[in-house]
Amino acid sequence: MFTGLIQGLGTISLQANSQLKVYCPSCQFLKTVEIGDSIAVNGICLTVEIYDQQSFTVSVSPETISRSNLKSIAQAQALVNLEPALRVGDKVGGHFVSGHVDGVGTLTEIQELETSWELSFQAPPPVATYIVPKGSIAINGISLTVASYDAIGSSFTVAVISHTYQATNLQYLSVGAPVNLEADLLGKYAAKFQYPHLAPESSPGRDHDLITLEFLAEHGYG
Repeated sequence: MFTGLIQGLGTISLQANSQLKVYCPSCQFLKTVEIGDSIAVNGICLTVEIYDQQSFTVSVSPETISRSNLKSIAQAQALVNLEPALRVGDKVGGHFVSGHVDGVGTLTEIQELETSWELSFQAPPPVATYIVPKGSIAINGISLTVASYDAIGSSFTVAVISHTYQATNLQYLSVGAPVNLEADLLGKYAAKFQYPHLAPESSPGRDHDLITLEFLAEHGYG
């Protein structure tokens, strides 16, 4: 479990046997890392197998590669956001992030404002259905708040403060870049309770019968 608060930027390279090596000489958490620890790499929960004071190595399954932007950024040796797993007693400053990517989105627009940045993204259906105004979403592992979205959530915007922009790889993204998206964990559980018949991969969408105030009143609630 993570919180979406990035604690370092690393460079990744693909190794043999589907392994990924992450270099981060400035990452303080590597001083206490152990084999078996979980680290979120661009929002993907991965397990440390080898480590030293400047890097760590993880194995990546075909499933993880197919559901994320890891392959494209590894080939480019791009910078990735890093966050060690949440420990008991740690502050939860962002929101609960599982490190399981729901889909890959696309950066569609970057707008620099006076004291912040506004970034717009396109989201695939499995993510779009959980996007709500002022709701949480993890983008490349970063906990961010939805500022606005279209009717079905497939296009949304987040406002990014200067600190977050400078401390993450958002500053290096260009329009068209793929990003890992994870919808709000609590929203997914709420949808599962509302639609228990749906398979895990299914998306309730916005055209299903929703539990509304009118529905509750009609059935004797309130």
